Amino acid sequence: MSTNEKRIWDYLTGKGLSPAGAAGLMGNLYAESGLNPQNLQNTYEKKLGYTDAAYTAAVDSGKYQNFVHDSAGYGLAQWTYWSRKQNLLAFARAAGKSIGDLDMQLDFLFEELSTGYKSVLSTLKTATAVRTASDSVLLNFERPANQGEAVKIKRAGYGQTYYDKYAAPANGGNSMSNSSLVNYTKLSPNHSGKRTHAIDCITPHCVVGQCSVETLGNVFAPTSRQASCNYGIGVDGRVLLCVDEGNRSWCTSSNANDQRAVTIECASDTTAPYAFKDVVYQKLITLCVDICKRNGKKKLLWLGDKNKTLNYSPKSDEMVLTVHRWFANKSCPGDWMYARMGDLASKVTAQLGGSTAQPSAPSTPSTPAAGLDIGTVVNFAGGKHYTSANAASGSAAKAGPAKITAISANAKHPYHVIHTDATSNVYGWVDANAISVAGGSAVVNYTVRITATDLNIRSGPGTGYARKGFIKPGVYTIVEESTGAGASKWGKLKSGAGWVSLDYCTKM
Repeated sequence: MSTNEKRIWDYLTGKGLSPAGAAGLMGNLYAESGLNPQNLQNTYEKKLGYTDAAYTAAVDSGKYQNFVHDSAGYGLAQWTYWSRKQNLLAFARAAGKSIGDLDMQLDFLFEELSTGYKSVLSTLKTATAVRTASDSVLLNFERPANQGEAVKIKRAGYGQTYYDKYAAPANGGNSMSNSSLVNYTKLSPNHSGKRTHAIDCITPHCVVGQCSVETLGNVFAPTSRQASCNYGIGVDGRVLLCVDEGNRSWCTSSNANDQRAVTIECASDTTAPYAFKDVVYQKLITLCVDICKRNGKKKLLWLGDKNKTLNYSPKSDEMVLTVHRWFANKSCPGDWMYARMGDLASKVTAQLGGSTAQPSAPSTPSTPAAGLDIGTVVNFAGGKHYTSANAASGSAAKAGPAKITAISANAKHPYHVIHTDATSNVYGWVDANAISVAGGSAVVNYTVRITATDLNIRSGPGTGYARKGFIKPGVYTIVEESTGAGASKWGKLKSGAGWVSLDYCTKM
């Protein structure tokens, strides 16, 4: 039925289906009928004593009267249930066409999608991944008895063949070669085939384990894992190729991101902040440089905010950094790496010979206080929370304890917080003046002069906390104030060394 392929492809894309959507639907139609509009379910050929053509002719002529109720699958989509076959027959007769006419069946198929399967049609029009479209058709339109993972993979594979044949050449340009830095290759079956978007993002991840590339390759080898990455960096700095760079990996809980991003899993500590060894971080820089060069990029950008990043259109010579935590309730790539995303962007861009200047900051900035970090437990005073760091409007949220999960410097609402109990419902970006450090502390930022030579540094605000040594005389920055035993007020040092009694400090 090769002659039908192009006709079906042109029809579906002409109806507004995305290339991935058309391919995903065609993969399912192929699995059902081989794209043969006269196909009679194989098990019924012998049972009814008809070939495909004879059955079609008998229905058309009226010789065979049991088309609606014989339970035999028929046509492109193998329509089987009596009401759908009844509607197909009525549609054909109204059009004056054979029950096996390709164009008529395509029109009927689209009519069904438009009236009874609107959510499937919506997916087919917007899908950027063949697997997404294919699964939607399989689970919500065709609904065969076997809907297992093996069936999903097979049908998506059929669809990918059509995508590669009819859509991929139109993407043109970049061949999306793999990096020459690869030391070990173990290709994972967990991917969606060819990308539907040019590469313009890099997404570093933390593995949560100081593992080798061999171990990492084994992690993503089983189909049951349902996850993968393009590259991995082992604890010794060696590089794994897990999914060809030209294919979409399953790495960030976001089809849209994975279609355009090269994903890199990096060996890390198993506990927060999930630090990388220096050899891993240095190899990450080198690998990012290589990815950028092969994809024609001269600059790597870190915009620091999900909404700003996803609404930014990279220039032809720009690559953008994204993170897993923007698309799922995860800390990935860990606070250690998250804090270094700007450094990574700057170092890669410097090696590429591009300008390290980032896009201009949004207007009306609100700079986060130095004493607040990702993971800090705070008191939310109540007010509004926002869907993005620079959103113009927000919604009301109740006061209560919360935890900082992200920080966007120079944004209107620089802190992303999530409530820690049922007292509050805050879950979004908030203003700097809407939060304070839990435990009666207040965020500040000022300098003091210390002249005493025996002033203790404490691990917390009070004499009940452990001593961490003496502070040398000099000028220091205080980023947090709190009440506590032994002093009228305690101050937290910007260096992170600990707390000192402000009774012995002169504010400057």
